[in-house]
Amino acid sequence: MTADDLRETSAALAGRALELPQLARAGTVAAYVSVGSEPGTLTLLDALRARGVRVLLPVLLPDNDLDWGAYEGEHSLARVQHGGRMALFEPTGERLGPDAVTTADAVLLPGLAVDARGMRLGRGGGSYDRVLARLERAGAHPALVVLLYDSEVVGLVPAEPHDRPVDAVVTPAGVRRFRPAS
Repeated sequence: MTADDLRETSAALAGRALELPQLARAGTVAAYVSVGSEPGTLTLLDALRARGVRVLLPVLLPDNDLDWGAYEGEHSLARVQHGGRMALFEPTGERLGPDAVTTADAVLLPGLAVDARGMRLGRGGGSYDRVLARLERAGAHPALVVLLYDSEVVGLVPAEPHDRPVDAVVTPAGVRRFRPAS
């Protein structure tokens, strides 16, 4: 994709995501900053902030769990290299603790693919499996939304007993809901 393609895709993805009732009503959204070839999220993060939404971003811990910090704009991010893995953009402000995600009304999840059942294929580090388990233990039920390219919505992905389906997938072309908005 060219830089123009990436900008257009990011804008389309943000527009589609902002149409979701779960995001329209959210006071707090846990999200992430896209890296590498992932669909761009900064346009969406800035649009959420402009609406007055509190946006939480992850900070990768040494054990692959996630701490959280508030997104205050692109200037509040630092590029952090985690060992031999991909560099991530993380918030530079106060750390709110791993349980901060339980206050979110919606959680935007990265992924490699999602299938017709709403099962998400992650990158294999287990960070978001821990997030989903933490939400379940806390009795928190935020909307779970995956942001992908259209080609990453597939027929079937492998799933394990601990995997949980998401509520919706947003692509530049549209939204597919797996559970009705509540």
